[in-house]
Amino acid sequence: MNSELYIGLMSGTSMDAIDAVLVAIDDTSCSLKGKIKPPYPDAVRTRLAHLIDSHETISLREVGALHIEVARTFAAVAGDLMKQTGVTPDQVTAVGSHGQTVMHDPDGVAPFSMQLGDPGTLAALIGVPVVADFRAADIALGGQGAPLVPAFHRWAFGHPREIRAVVNIGGIANVTLMPPDADTTGFDTGPGNVLLDQWCRAHLDAALDAGGAWAAGGTVDDHLLKLLRSDAYFARTPPKSTGTDYFNRTWLENILQDSPGTPDPQDVQATLSELTAVTIADALHGAQSVRVCGGGVWNTDLLGRLDRLLPGCSIASTSDWGLDPDWVEAMAFAWLARQRMHGEPGNLPAVTGARAPISLGGVFLPPQA
Repeated sequence: MNSELYIGLMSGTSMDAIDAVLVAIDDTSCSLKGKIKPPYPDAVRTRLAHLIDSHETISLREVGALHIEVARTFAAVAGDLMKQTGVTPDQVTAVGSHGQTVMHDPDGVAPFSMQLGDPGTLAALIGVPVVADFRAADIALGGQGAPLVPAFHRWAFGHPREIRAVVNIGGIANVTLMPPDADTTGFDTGPGNVLLDQWCRAHLDAALDAGGAWAAGGTVDDHLLKLLRSDAYFARTPPKSTGTDYFNRTWLENILQDSPGTPDPQDVQATLSELTAVTIADALHGAQSVRVCGGGVWNTDLLGRLDRLLPGCSIASTSDWGLDPDWVEAMAFAWLARQRMHGEPGNLPAVTGARAPISLGGVFLPPQA
């Protein structure tokens, strides 16, 4: 089948920027045709962070307003991407918009996952059909609604003879394990960059620990690491998923209160890096080749810890398998949009725990000309 053009829009739990990609996709392959990564407007990012941190006291009016503001922001980014690549709205089959996650609670009495960025507004502003609300159908079938990228990982990276794994390290880290002769599995392992970034902002007044240099100069506090790893989430059997509404600065501070003495901030950073590495490595036993994507791929200290914890395993970025690690997740949502437009499943029940495969997302059409 001839390839079609799709746009993928993604903003992860770190909320540092909006990833936007233009992807040509056919039945067996995809090709990145354009990409941009503008930062969130400061005012919108601040309001989103406040909503996540103080959701119990934020008004519905503010939630609704942010739903529209995020859509307008995504629309401006999609417009800039089309302008940069020289494509017109009629050349794009659909946009896959993940939106901005502000709450993920698939295990509650009334399970849900909430992403802001009104898809109706987005479709009207850019003149392209929008596929969005990807997680709801999987959750309705008893699944976690996350992670969703393993289906794309299997499609893009699966190998007939090698046990491969993909690690996506964003604010939250998730893994995909792809044995050639068994079901693909995957789950959120826990904190990726979120605690590292938040601790760094608090103590260095920097957005992130570039290359993990600060963590590399610290010493892992074994007692603190044991306390961190004692959280019940890490012992849970998959399927499981989590978010920054759970793993965040408050979670960390509560554990630090139980730690004897006052740990050196740099040692805490080293311990947080070790926590991310250990919880990822625990999920990857048996993998022969591991490829990393997401912002964490540039954390040299973190990748060095993974290399130490997984001796004999080949660890590198997904560029070795043909996809730039900075754009894999946005490309995944372009692919999920194609799955929806073709009526094909987008979830993997062995990953999410859903009762059946299902096509994900709703389709929101632009106004007719």
